[in-house]
Amino acid sequence: MFMTVTSALLSFAAVALLMTLVPGVDTALILRSAVVRSKSDAFVAALGICAGVFTWGAVAAAGASAVLAASQLAYQILTYLGAAYLVFLGGQMIYRSLRHKELEAAKVDVPASKWRAFGTGLVTNLLNPKIGVFYIAVIPQFTPADVNALLMGVGLAAVHVVLTLMWAIVLIAGASLAGKWLSTPRAVSWMDRITGTVLIGFGVKVALARP
Repeated sequence: MFMTVTSALLSFAAVALLMTLVPGVDTALILRSAVVRSKSDAFVAALGICAGVFTWGAVAAAGASAVLAASQLAYQILTYLGAAYLVFLGGQMIYRSLRHKELEAAKVDVPASKWRAFGTGLVTNLLNPKIGVFYIAVIPQFTPADVNALLMGVGLAAVHVVLTLMWAIVLIAGASLAGKWLSTPRAVSWMDRITGTVLIGFGVKVALARP
């Protein structure tokens, strides 16, 4: 069956949507930012996540991450770095949730939090080699024979980014509806503890997972 660019993008969108909707680190980071910081911080975090996704898509399309997939050592190093970062991030959230003054001070630091939110989303995705491996697996399947693989890979990554942003908006809107209850100091502390625990759990899972 002949595959057109349009049909390839639509088919990939269905696969990427399922991947986006599965709860994970990205969902936890966006919800945490929306509750503890603000809607704008959560959106900036989502932009960082999207930047990481797009970077992996472009790198995979260029063929560089094929080396990562072929090299067990490179994959393991990046996996352990990502796992360590997730554990550190989760531990930091739990620690801050136990120190009320630090948490209140963090809310005032709006300019820094914007960069921190973006950087957290970006680094979390860049240190996740499974995103690169995902693109390595899907790009050949969704690239028509007469289309440049690099351009198609970038196009697929752009579709993934759009879906991620749309889901982030839904998450942020949902958090806003429950904003009054979730923004209380007690709720914020528990949100940090839950999110931190989730991140640590994902970090341990990533460290123990086999490629």
